[in-house]
Parts: sequence; C-alpha cells; structure tokens
Amino acid sequence: MKKLRRTSSLRVRRWVLIAALIAGLVPTGAATASAATATSAKRATIVEAAWLEANLNNPKVRIIEVSTDPGVYEKSHIPNAVNFRWHTEFVDPVNRDIAGQAQFQATARAAGINKDTQVVLYGDKNNWFAAWGVWIFRTYGHQNVSILNGGRDKWVKDGRAMTPVVPSLRPGNFTATTANTNLRAFLPDVVKIAKKIDKTTKLVDIRSADEFSGKIFAPAGFQELAIRAGHIPGAQNVPWSTAVAPDGTFRPVADLKAIYDAKGINGKKKVTVYCRIGERAAHTWFVLSEILGYDVKLYDGSWTEYGNAVGVPIVNPTGTVWGKG
Repeated sequence: MKKLRRTSSLRVRRWVLIAALIAGLVPTGAATASAATATSAKRATIVEAAWLEANLNNPKVRIIEVSTDPGVYEKSHIPNAVNFRWHTEFVDPVNRDIAGQAQFQATARAAGINKDTQVVLYGDKNNWFAAWGVWIFRTYGHQNVSILNGGRDKWVKDGRAMTPVVPSLRPGNFTATTANTNLRAFLPDVVKIAKKIDKTTKLVDIRSADEFSGKIFAPAGFQELAIRAGHIPGAQNVPWSTAVAPDGTFRPVADLKAIYDAKGINGKKKVTVYCRIGERAAHTWFVLSEILGYDVKLYDGSWTEYGNAVGVPIVNPTGTVWGKG
C-alpha cells in the first residue's frame, strides 16, 4: 500500500512539472539539464536563450551579466540585464575572500532582487564568472538561480537583442543567509586530501594540461600567480572546457557523465574542484554539482593560494622552477 502511494505521488509530481513547463512557469532548460536539476529546489537550473528572450520583461526574473572583460556590458548587454563586476560585487575588495553577507545582500537588493526572484546569470568566456555568480547566490541561500546556456557569446552570435541602456530598478528585499560552508573548501581541507588524511574526497584540477604539469605557472596575460608550478597531489586533470560544446552550451548529461567517469569522478565520493583563482573551477562546480548532482565544493583559493602556501605537498612533473632562466 505504501509503495502504491509513493508511486502515485511520483506520478503527481511528474505531471505537475509537465504542466508547469507547458504554462511557462519553469525554464525549459531546467527539464533538459538533468533529472536532479529539474526536481531539486536546491539546484540551479539552465535556461535556454528562447526562454530568456520570452521573459526579458518578466518582473519575477532578474538578469545579471558577469563578464570577465571590462567594458563589454557598457557597450551592450541583454535588455534589462544589470552588471555585476566579479572583482567588486562577488568578492571582498580588500581581503582574499568572497563578498561578506551584508555586502552581498546590499548588492542584490540594489539590483532589484527579491526573495522570490528568479536570478538568471550570463557572461563571456562561456559563463566562467556567471557560474561563479551562481555559486555565490547559492552560498548565500538564494535557491531560484539559473544560468543562460551558451552565455553572452552565443546570445550575440545568434543575433538576439542587445542594448546599451542600463535598467532603472526599485530595490528588492533579498535577505542573504549565513554563508553555506558546505559549498566551499579551504586550504586546510585541501591539504588533508593531498596528504591522504581525507580519503573521502576526490580533487579535480580544471586548468589546462600545461598548468597541471607545471610547464607554465598561469595562462599568458593573467596577473594572479603562484610562485610554485604543478598541481595538488591526487588531483585529476579535467580541463573545464571539456564540458562545453562547440557553440558554448553545456554538453549533454550523458556526455558529461562519461567525461568525468573516465577520471573516476562519478558521485560515489565527494569532490573538490579548483583552478587558478576559482573562476574556471566554478564552471566545473556547476557541471558536477548543479547538473550531475554530485556533492561538490569549490576551492576558490585555488592554485594562487595553494602554490604560494608554505610546506604543502606539490606534484611538479615538468620541474619548472620560479625565476630560473
């Protein structure tokens, strides 16, 4: 009898979701991303460009651009989108830390975000910092948060509307919760994994193969550096870009599962992801946590913290030494 009731309940929830999709209450991307994404209120969703285009003026939707390159928002952006600068709105301007609770709450309210607002983030570089933004919103308790599939580049390439007009918004009533530390890893946590004290967590280094091997300290043109090269012991190298299709959208769920399963990342153990300063790793955090539903933390200190730390173990296959040559 209990089994029959559970089955009936599942059928009811399934038909409720289908009805919501038909009514346009749930972004279509939320249904296509994965079963876990569609059914869990605690996971961010993916929205497609067509859905966002139809909801540009929806008062319940707030669009936020988070781009890496300065000035691109000012030139043009998706209509009604507001601009969040990752190096001021999402991080502490003085300390190496994420934005504080009060700081982030004030920023979100100024953007017209209410507790029931659906926040849709997008950006350049295939959503590097948009994914970071999703992580920050989730860290401070906002569950109704989405990412635009393909980001800014695909929107522009598809010829969809752009504008230089900055929207005028009334302040919202968003209230930030205490930061959820279950989504964030710190240096002591990572050292325990590196030293095999913590055997319950897998490490994923999402940087390029040359960064991982120690051949280079950072990609050309980037200022934030570590004075040691290589990677954290035990880390698996899965560059973030392997999760992205040629058009900038996320690869199908089956493909994503196969990519990470080949490296032993299958959800059976907890996962911690890192890169250089955390932005690229946020993209992989989104894939593993919000699409595949794995238990994932973002180590936002990443290699600039770990590679500058004293006394931590490092693997440097290439043998590159700071300042030599």
